[in-house]
Amino acid sequence: MPQIIPTTEPFFLKGNSTGVLLIHGFTGTPKEMRWMGDYLNAQGFTCLGIRLAGHATRPKDMVRSRWTDWTASVEDGYNLLRGVTERVFLVGLSMGGALSLLMSTRLDAAGVVAMSTPMELPDNHPAWVIRLLSYFWPYLPKAKGDVGADWFDKDAFASHISYPLNPIRSAAELKAMLGRLRLALPKINVPVLLMHSQDDWYVSPENMPRIYERLGARDKEMLWLTGSGHVVTRDAAREQVFEAASAFIRRVGE
Repeated sequence: MPQIIPTTEPFFLKGNSTGVLLIHGFTGTPKEMRWMGDYLNAQGFTCLGIRLAGHATRPKDMVRSRWTDWTASVEDGYNLLRGVTERVFLVGLSMGGALSLLMSTRLDAAGVVAMSTPMELPDNHPAWVIRLLSYFWPYLPKAKGDVGADWFDKDAFASHISYPLNPIRSAAELKAMLGRLRLALPKINVPVLLMHSQDDWYVSPENMPRIYERLGARDKEMLWLTGSGHVVTRDAAREQVFEAASAFIRRVGE
């Protein structure tokens, strides 16, 4: 079994009967969600930060994973957490937010917090074309000029860990999964809190109102952030993010 990158391990923090499943983003690691988990646990909640299939090890492990492996990772984490709590909230960043929304239609979730979440990728190529291209260009290096450019807390960025490459095959899997999400949005009927930074360079802020409009849930909220990049769980506005999530979970959970 591939070794997990040090400091990016999954985590479990025991608290009360309300569980929070924390789901990281594309090419990311559980470390993205650890500060949020620590905060929510200090508020009394039981928190589980999972590692999505193929993540936090080597890029080639991600290439072997399909989007259904990522949903299986969420389902496994949900079942573990549901075994020790009375209710479970799905809380995700970026692709993790998309997975949280999608899986809320398949699991008995109490609610969803989705942050920096895409509804679709900006390219117009169908998933099968991207898969075909991946045989010729397996990986696309992250542009050096872009890495860290939208971070406001540079110290937090310095300790941030993600793959330095974007596996092209995995991008096709993400695109396919987002297609399922768009179909699922009108079927979502659990309370939802959406958060997105207006300074996000990686997932256009316009995704949040588009998701909001399509959500079937009656209890739904949007929170706009400023002074933060894409990784809102670690960047400068993180305390605002944590407080909003905690208040939402407490309100809905009671």
